[in-house]
Formats: sequence, structure tokens, C-alpha cells
Amino acid sequence: MKKDIHPSNYREVVFKDMSNDEIFITRSTVAARETIEVDGVTYPLVKLEITSSSHPFFTGKQKLVDTAGRVDKFMSRYSKSKKK
Repeated sequence: MKKDIHPSNYREVVFKDMSNDEIFITRSTVAARETIEVDGVTYPLVKLEITSSSHPFFTGKQKLVDTAGRVDKFMSRYSKSKKK
């Protein structure tokens, strides 16, 4: 293996899922601007919009998204342009 190709600044970092407030701690080199205290220890914090704990593929649950308004709006626009 080649020497000195891997980063040397691995440290424990908290990743927080913002949709369900679940956190997990793992080692990473990611740059973090915020910190969080977990069990009396301060860690760098990385906020995520979606993780395996909230993604529909992994949870088996689909989030209900109200698309009827968008679909109706599209159909009304499309029907106006089609009549011309």
C-alpha cells in the first residue's frame, strides 16, 4: 500500500438527521461548523436532511406529499394552451 495517502485527521463526528432528530456518531474527516454535546462529550456536528433512518426506501414508509395542487395547476395551464 502507498504511504501517506490517507487523511490523518479522523475524529468522531455526530451526524444528525434533521427530519427525525436521530443522531449517530462515526469517525470522519468532514469539516463541521457546529458542535453538539452527547453524553457529556462535545463533538463536531453535521446536519443531514435525510439518512437511512428517515429515507422511505429503508423505512418502508412513504411520506404523504400533497401534489394535487401542483397537478391541478399544471392541468389548468395545459388545458388553456391546448384550447388555442
